[in-house]
Amino acid sequence: MLRRLALIVSLLAAASAVYAQTLSPKWEELTAPDFVTAIHQSQGTCVLPFGILEKHGPHLPLGTDLLDVRFAALNAVKQEYAVVFPEYYFGQIFEAQQEPGTVAYSLSTQLILLQETVKEMARNGCKKVLIVNGHGGNEYLLPLFAQAQLATPRDYVVYLFGIPSRNAPGGPKHKSDPRSDMHAGETETAAMLAARPDLVHMDRAEQESGADQNRLKGLPNTVYTGIWWYAKFPDHYAGEGSAATKEYGEAGQKFWSQQIAEALKAIKADTDSLKLQNEFFEKTQHPIDTKQ
Repeated sequence: MLRRLALIVSLLAAASAVYAQTLSPKWEELTAPDFVTAIHQSQGTCVLPFGILEKHGPHLPLGTDLLDVRFAALNAVKQEYAVVFPEYYFGQIFEAQQEPGTVAYSLSTQLILLQETVKEMARNGCKKVLIVNGHGGNEYLLPLFAQAQLATPRDYVVYLFGIPSRNAPGGPKHKSDPRSDMHAGETETAAMLAARPDLVHMDRAEQESGADQNRLKGLPNTVYTGIWWYAKFPDHYAGEGSAATKEYGEAGQKFWSQQIAEALKAIKADTDSLKLQNEFFEKTQHPIDTKQ
């Protein structure tokens, strides 16, 4: 009897796994009933890939960051299932407003829209929201947003996954100077050759220079000013896109996805963040009583 029961449990688990594989991870592709199943299957864990619309040299599409990060996220959830939010590009890109195709929302709109988005995700069962960043300019915005989650009580946790190294261990070697490979250079071009090769124009990669113009060399490194990026890369191109190969991009994308999947696994197992968050919010209501 016990053996039969164990067999039934095993078969049900296998059937559940097969069904989960048939569920699309894409929020927009799920039916309403399947969405409910997907949220349960993901243990309430959802991914918000965060890109941008901006120039990427003369050879890559405006949506490079958006396309790359969603590609990486969708490959990650094949390893660790989670529901992936639709294309999101409402981030920080004031530094590229001089280039055609850039969409730069006001700072207040960026913060309000992101807060409303994660709030709606949580209302729909995503009690663990992982924002996966694909755009360098958001590396300043997102930590501020995450910190702002402590402003008021909430029943969900926001996690951030910043831009990691995509130099895969044991993979193809980086060819160009890594110090200037920051935007539409070898790494991003290679990633797009893996994700969307049909949108890459390698024959145009050398039409503009991605060299650092260093036009603020009189300022010490301890001083920051918002115009720093334009001072270095006025054509919004940093690096050597012509050095990219599909092999390097495929290895980098795989490594990126593995890191996201590992983060998702850890987030699903995390029971401390919400507990500590609730403890914190309770104490904020009567700080005079907090033990000193």
